[in-house]
Amino acid sequence: MAQKKMVTAITSMNEDFAQWYTDIVKKAELVDYSSVRGCMILRPYGYAIWENIQKTLDQKFKETGHENVGMPLFIPESLLQKEKDHVEGFAPEVAWVTMGGNEKLTERLCVRPTSETLFCEHYSHVIHSYRDLPKLYNQWCSVVRWEKTTRPFLRTMEFWWQEGHTMHETAQEAVEETERMLNIYADVCENFLAIPVIKGRKTDKEKFAGAEATYTIEAMMHDGKALQSGTSHYFGDGFAKAFDITFTGRDNTLQYPHQTSWGMSTRIIGAIIMTHGDDNGLVLPPAIAPIQTVIIPVAQHTPGVLDKAFELKERLSKIVRVKVDDSDNSPGWKFAEYEMKGVPLRLEIGPKDMEKNQCVIVRRDTREKYFVPLEDLETRLPELLKAVHDGLYQRALQNRTEKTTSASNMEEMEAATKDKNGFVKAMWCGDLACEEKLKEVCGVTSRCMPFEQEQIAQTCVCCGKPAKSMVIWGKAY
Repeated sequence: MAQKKMVTAITSMNEDFAQWYTDIVKKAELVDYSSVRGCMILRPYGYAIWENIQKTLDQKFKETGHENVGMPLFIPESLLQKEKDHVEGFAPEVAWVTMGGNEKLTERLCVRPTSETLFCEHYSHVIHSYRDLPKLYNQWCSVVRWEKTTRPFLRTMEFWWQEGHTMHETAQEAVEETERMLNIYADVCENFLAIPVIKGRKTDKEKFAGAEATYTIEAMMHDGKALQSGTSHYFGDGFAKAFDITFTGRDNTLQYPHQTSWGMSTRIIGAIIMTHGDDNGLVLPPAIAPIQTVIIPVAQHTPGVLDKAFELKERLSKIVRVKVDDSDNSPGWKFAEYEMKGVPLRLEIGPKDMEKNQCVIVRRDTREKYFVPLEDLETRLPELLKAVHDGLYQRALQNRTEKTTSASNMEEMEAATKDKNGFVKAMWCGDLACEEKLKEVCGVTSRCMPFEQEQIAQTCVCCGKPAKSMVIWGKAY
């Protein structure tokens, strides 16, 4: 009974996808709502997932020569105003501090929505010569954006992220950095989170405020909607000129450095939920699961069973993140609990198993059961964890393939987007008017111009003029 009750506590995703998502976030104990609208409390289990993602990214940043720094939380208004496109882009989302204690501040302070301006001010003090370049900095922090509608992980007023900010001697170096970081994001999504992504460039309408070019990885959720999962921006020397950052070049002339920034946030946890989750709860990719294998002692009151469970834990903790649940809840309740929490593998051990010197292992993604001799666990567990990852990736890829169509004209575009979600591949002339018309008529935005281009047609899907590039269109979170 306990298991049935646990599972029916989640709304079915086919019945109400938004409610299904909210149920999982709450019941898997990832977040709690706080007394401030749109701000979430990241609970230990949710934080542990973020921590594992953070460790993976941080290691990759350091391997490519980046260093972590810490910047202030507040940005003076005058500093924010220095780059006009940037400030205009963020103006509607900025939270302002006007009082300090009982005194009115002489200048308003913005609570950082992003830190380009702070980094630029710092760079203007520390970059003097080409020998000071490149500067490869990253910071882990939270930022604030005053969102009108919020949903845990996907869109919150305060969220955790990393933001990389780098300065380079040449434009080519900066562009290479932008692409390198995008590739790191794609690698983490595909090889650690089991989420297939499309790499591409944003249109001018969708690019970051103040950037010359924005690159993105776009993932498809189970319901066919897109989620922007990581972005990388090339700024050229626009910010450098606005903040008067110059260096003496190799030819002894004064030059402006070229800048990038790139970020991935806790939003990616929302992507994991909506890509892999099912009606019984979370399904976590093994690489970032806080518990990779949970050991459930069956008939644990029987002498020797708990001892065996803890003996296995000690053995297996050298190769996986493992937990024994020795609480007095029933095995059925425990099965449902760890299913809800998305633990990739469940290991059951009871008196009958001990007699046969084996255990039962159940995969979270397929529910397949395996009877594994205890002496084989060191080889079987890593194999099964890899199988879970590969299975999740293939299932997500299949979902994307099935929900991706092509359109050559407006009639086909309307048919492809009417009352359904998914990616639509269609050609575009490059005009903003056509991009806006597609949003108005079909409710879709340009997700990206993929690096891997295809010739769907010769002409723009909207106006019929000669096409410049193929765009992935879709509805997005």
